Amino acid sequence: MASRSFSLLSRVSKQRSHPSLSRSVTYMPRPGDGKPRPVTLIPGDGIGPLVTNAVEQVMEAMHAPVYWERYEVHGDMKKIPKEVIDSIKKNKVCIKGGLNTPVGGGVSSLNMQLRKELDLYASLVNCVNFPGLPTRHENVDIVVIRENTEGEYSGLEHEVVPGVVESLKVITKFCSERIAKYAFEYAYLNNRKKTRCLSVSIDSWFFLFGCNAGAEYAVFEQGASAGNVGKEKWVQRKTANPTALLLSSAMMLRHLQFPSFADRLESAVKRVIAEGNVRTKDLGGENTTQEVVDAVISYLD
Repeated sequence: MASRSFSLLSRVSKQRSHPSLSRSVTYMPRPGDGKPRPVTLIPGDGIGPLVTNAVEQVMEAMHAPVYWERYEVHGDMKKIPKEVIDSIKKNKVCIKGGLNTPVGGGVSSLNMQLRKELDLYASLVNCVNFPGLPTRHENVDIVVIRENTEGEYSGLEHEVVPGVVESLKVITKFCSERIAKYAFEYAYLNNRKKTRCLSVSIDSWFFLFGCNAGAEYAVFEQGASAGNVGKEKWVQRKTANPTALLLSSAMMLRHLQFPSFADRLESAVKRVIAEGNVRTKDLGGENTTQEVVDAVISYLD
C-alpha cells in the first residue's frame, strides 16, 4: 500500500559544479539505532485532541520507542509560539491535529505559518481504500504530492478599491522544479510507474493520510486538510474517526526507522476496517473514538 512505501523523506541538496555526479533530491534514512525518539505533539483544535490522544494510546500500548513534547497551539493565536518551532527544529518530526483558521479579522493561518517557517514545501497525501469498506472505485492506491508554499498559498492580497480585492497567485521556477523533482524522485524510489501533473480534488470514502515535508522537517497529520477540525457534534459526542491520523502515525514510525511498529499499527487498523464491527458514524457506524482505539489496540500483534 501507499503508506508502506513512505519510509524516507526527501532532502534537497545544493547544486554542485558537476550536477551529473549528484542527484538534486535524495532520500537518506536516519540511523536505525533503535533509541527512543522525541516527537513534537500539537493536539490542535476541534477533534484534534481526540484523534491525537488516540495516537498516544496506541503508541503506549505498542511500547513504541517515541515520547512526546506536547504544546498547546490553537488557531486563534496570532503566531506559532517560538518554543514550538524550536521543538520541531530539534526533533525534526511533529504530529498534529487540525488548527482552526479564523475567517476575517486579519488573523493569518497558523498552518501556513508553520509551513513557511519550516519550509514544508511538499504535501504528501496517500489516498487508498481498504477491504471491508465499499467505495465507488476499488483498488485505489494514489499518492498526491502538492506544492505547499506558492500559488494560492502565497498570501499576496490587497484591496484595490473599496469592495474589490486582488489576490496574486505567484508561481516561481525554483519551487515548481523543486516539487517536480520531489515527485519524480518519490515515484522512482517507491517503484511507482506512472506520474501525472494535474489539479485534483479527492474525497468520498477513501482514507487520506500523510504529511507536510521539507528538506529538514516533517509534520504528520490527517491528509484531508491541515485545517480540518471536524464538526462540533463529533467533539461533543466523542465520535471523531481517528483512522487517518493513526495511519499517518504509522508513516511517522517508518520515517523514524521503526518499521516493525509501523507494520503492527497498520495491520491492526486494516483488520478493524475489514471486520466492520467497530465504525464511527462517518463510516456508517455508531461507535465512539475510544471504541475504535480499543479495537485497534486489541488487534495489535
